[in-house]
Amino acid sequence: MSEYKKTKRRVLTKRGVIWLGQTCNLRCYFCYFMDRIKTANHPEHPFMSLEKAKKICKTLVDYYHNNSIDIQGGEPTIYPHIYELVKYCRKIGLLPTLITNALVLSNPDSCRKFKDHGIRDYLISVHGIGETYDTIVGVKGAYKKQMLGIENLQKVGSPIRFNCVLSKPVLPELTKIADLAIGVNARVVNFIAFNPFEDQQKAGKRSAENVPKYSEVSPALTKAMDILENAGIEYNVRYFPFCMVESRHRKAIYNFQQLPYDIHEWDYASWSWTGMTPQRMKDGDVSPVISLEEATVKPISYPRPLNTIACTIRNMLEPYPRLKDIAIRTNRRISAAIHGKTARQGDENGSHWLYRENARMRATEHCKYLYADACLRCDIQDICDGFHGDYAAIFSVDEAAPITIGSKITDPKHYIAEQEKVVECEDYDWAI
Repeated sequence: MSEYKKTKRRVLTKRGVIWLGQTCNLRCYFCYFMDRIKTANHPEHPFMSLEKAKKICKTLVDYYHNNSIDIQGGEPTIYPHIYELVKYCRKIGLLPTLITNALVLSNPDSCRKFKDHGIRDYLISVHGIGETYDTIVGVKGAYKKQMLGIENLQKVGSPIRFNCVLSKPVLPELTKIADLAIGVNARVVNFIAFNPFEDQQKAGKRSAENVPKYSEVSPALTKAMDILENAGIEYNVRYFPFCMVESRHRKAIYNFQQLPYDIHEWDYASWSWTGMTPQRMKDGDVSPVISLEEATVKPISYPRPLNTIACTIRNMLEPYPRLKDIAIRTNRRISAAIHGKTARQGDENGSHWLYRENARMRATEHCKYLYADACLRCDIQDICDGFHGDYAAIFSVDEAAPITIGSKITDPKHYIAEQEKVVECEDYDWAI
């Protein structure tokens, strides 16, 4: 196993992400990309070329200054050029992680080959135990293959972490997943609320039939977190209200405002670019890079005479897309400067402000998070996203309970600063 330490220091993540294409060997019913995986002619379904993948990865290094990357599909282990891509990432300074179901890794030769090509670690999707897992992923015998894959990774000494989506069927097995993590020496376990991102946003994908209430999740989740805590294993809970867990576990709650401070999560700046459609498609070139300002700050509205001139200029530039793009970007940068928060290199306060504004935009505009009346009396409302909009439409926000500390908390790192997080040996220089 590669060396690692633990730290309470919180720094902005430098991890990027790439989606190679929505082709997969499983059919998890809660998958964010299920429609794209099922539809062979969807523009994001087929895998992209190795050349395009390399171009995206090089941009993550050269423009966004990322130093690690999550490689995912679909299922990245079935990507035809995956070994070459892993090797390339190592070569250019991106430490590669595979987000995988580990079925292909049931072949020990694959595990050895990935290690020889420079894989850093694996984030394995463990969404249940035994038959529960097979039912959730839609493939009989999948769990047996996954366990064999994990066993093979242990034999070659490759570090592993777990992801687990908190769907209804898995709740009775959360403690078993915690025990499994201990037994196979998983370094981290991430529990992810079943919220509607990507394809899951469409009507009918989520209902009270397959989505548990937060209050239903909490008892089982608490037991699992206590097991992991006692074993000294890092655990994290994504997209879950702070008030729905015991105070001792709030250090592990990562919502949009906390995610930038988890070095195993994605950098909002580069994620804003790789998440765009051209960077997810097989066909076509990549789109121009965008800055965090451009992804976050809305263009300013000028007074009417100036606004008329600005509109005229944009119309004149219509036949010249690159010039028009420069004009729009300039407008956004002026807007950020007016706010006094432009994120220049070395300007830590500006960067943190923009990451936080981007987090709020993702919560309020992308996911329509809501606050309950109880949230208005909560001392940590300013660092909590509230309740996911789709969740609130199903169950309401009546579960919310105000947290009383005695003063208003404004630092998103208030709780997570107390968590000990795993840091790989390659991260020592900047994360410790």
